[in-house]
Amino acid sequence: MSKRILVIDDEPQMLLGLRDNLELEGYEVVTATDGDQGLQAAATLRPDLVILDLMLPRRGGLEVCRELRARGNATPVVMLTARSQETDKVLGLELGADDYITKPFSISELLARVRAVLRRTTRAGAKPDRCVIGDIEIDFRTHQAVRAGERLALTSRELDLLHYFVSRRGEVVTRDQILSDVWGYDDAPTTRTIDNFVAKLRQKIERQPHQPEHLLTVHGTGYKFVG
Repeated sequence: MSKRILVIDDEPQMLLGLRDNLELEGYEVVTATDGDQGLQAAATLRPDLVILDLMLPRRGGLEVCRELRARGNATPVVMLTARSQETDKVLGLELGADDYITKPFSISELLARVRAVLRRTTRAGAKPDRCVIGDIEIDFRTHQAVRAGERLALTSRELDLLHYFVSRRGEVVTRDQILSDVWGYDDAPTTRTIDNFVAKLRQKIERQPHQPEHLLTVHGTGYKFVG
């Protein structure tokens, strides 16, 4: 069964070009031209991946991404941005986007990013399907984490990162390893972004985030998950 991709962009030529090229690759493509339409389509059409422009009418891409994650929608998001500032890209990733690509871009690069994100989010490996961390139960298959019957708001990227740490329990992993293995290629966000994601995870899973029991910093090297 072909993967369904939702493209949210208000530029007609961009939308047409992305649709044509993605369909040539065998994907089913649905489109939306503003943020509100995009949120509705993401909820009703259940795409396998969302390509989301940062600059949209009615509701911008960052707000759309934030709202998707707030609703518990873990669909992978590739964000399109015409801005070159690193802060915009990092903010998008921290809000829950899985990848970004800066306009102008080659269609071959975009397709490679799409394949990488889909491969990363659908491949079945030796990673555990479930995990218990203190009083938190995590089901990586359904992308859900629950503490005392209440669902924790973990983004798709946070769950991917936590899954990575859990599958390497007791191992020291460097920031460069994490960028390569979790983001899927070497020129993803900066290593500082990894630190930001780890800090957010600690806020959500540790009893005392400033004195972590599970996500430990190995100074000068990287991180280690224990417990």
